[in-house]
Amino acid sequence: MSGESMDTPAICKKLDSFVIKVGKTAAWSNCLLVLAIILNVVLRYVFGKGQVWLEEMQWHLYGLAVMIGLSYSQAMDSPIRVDILHQRFSRRGKAAWEIVGTLLFLLPWVVVLIWMGVDFWTESWRVNEGSDSPLGLPFRWIIKAVIPISFALLGVAAVSRFISSIAVLIAPRGSRHAG
Repeated sequence: MSGESMDTPAICKKLDSFVIKVGKTAAWSNCLLVLAIILNVVLRYVFGKGQVWLEEMQWHLYGLAVMIGLSYSQAMDSPIRVDILHQRFSRRGKAAWEIVGTLLFLLPWVVVLIWMGVDFWTESWRVNEGSDSPLGLPFRWIIKAVIPISFALLGVAAVSRFISSIAVLIAPRGSRHAG
């Protein structure tokens, strides 16, 4: 079950392509993160004037990259596995294991975290939550919106993996798809 192959269902290619594009776009936040870190270090250690809003921006950018990176990792087929077991399975065995793991572990957590994340975000938006620091960033609800969005993207990637795994299992035994 590695990456995108010629026998991957078209819907999976489209879903993965969407998640990967979002992931690559969000990865640019790392450039902003590096700039924010450098600017904060220079301001603090050269001019003795650290900025609270800049420190908070670093955490927000880091959170964005990590949260969106989860779905990107799934779409790129690079999640951490117990490879001692996984490497011993046939292609069909890997597909069956992916289905079980996706249905029993990944998708239930995705649903719970989207549900809780939406509540977390909407409450923050309702009260127009900002930083506890007077010099911090306003509109904390913006970064909290990343939680349900990122888990929805992870859900899209998981559904794609699930569909691909089903395709492997239902393919005729001798086909390239079945392995």
